[in-house]
Amino acid sequence: MRFGLILAEALSGLRRNASMVISVVLVTFVSLTFVGAAVLMQMQIGQMRDFWVDRAQVAVYMCTSISTQATTCTDGAATQEQVDGVRAALEGDALAPLIRSVTFLDNEQAYQELLDLVGEEDASVVTPDQVNETFRITLVDQTQSEVIIEAFKGMQGVEDVADQLQYLEPLFSALTVATYIAVGIAALMLIAAVLLIATTIRLSAYARRRELGIMRLVGASNRFIQTPFILEGVFAALLGSILASGAVIAGVQFGVNGYLRGRIPFVTTWVGMGDAWLVVPLLVGIGALLAALSAGFAIRRWLRA
Repeated sequence: MRFGLILAEALSGLRRNASMVISVVLVTFVSLTFVGAAVLMQMQIGQMRDFWVDRAQVAVYMCTSISTQATTCTDGAATQEQVDGVRAALEGDALAPLIRSVTFLDNEQAYQELLDLVGEEDASVVTPDQVNETFRITLVDQTQSEVIIEAFKGMQGVEDVADQLQYLEPLFSALTVATYIAVGIAALMLIAAVLLIATTIRLSAYARRRELGIMRLVGASNRFIQTPFILEGVFAALLGSILASGAVIAGVQFGVNGYLRGRIPFVTTWVGMGDAWLVVPLLVGIGALLAALSAGFAIRRWLRA
């Protein structure tokens, strides 16, 4: 009976302050959508990093006839002896435990790969002997790439040693910055939502000040008086949370699965619907918790006034 009365009071308050409630819903919706997007972006960064860390290679580029490296390519193209020296070092006892596999591309194979990558017209400016013979090394632990780089950097016949993962770091950094921006916008919007909920509750309490006075006179407890107002804020925030959850799920379904997967082929690991559904309880929980805290604080301060 008491619960039915409390619920009726909460619904009555929502009807009386419909415009403010709509504002709360919209602000909560926008802010929690940014929260969900930030969480999914961080998941995406983690998945991409794990995927590429496991597959990234260290490339050892041998000197060619047009190499400009002054210290290690003074004699022009790498000799067979120098190539065999690099291979022997990779198979040696010091480095072999760090290496999962090694692939060697001679001039012809490297040139063919260049053709496949840029096309015959663009690749025609170089000849096969001008394309680096390359050792591609897949490590057991990619974080040990510095060991390989140090081992071959400065070796005669080696033009350069490159960790492929370093080329992806700018992408990861850009995505991380985008995540921080989304979190910052979400934080500002959540603050606005909290203040708006508190204002809505105070206006609702002021509009029902006579009823509250009568309830106090007949001995109603503060908890009984406060609960309908807290429920008002929670109901409005929950509606915004549900809309934000729907936006996150739709974004993954249509934005990621329907658009990005087919247009960015080099990224093979994308967040999916399972990740989106994991974010939903977080959004609902944040919305309900912030609404309950801000509404409870606002009505307690009004009752003390």
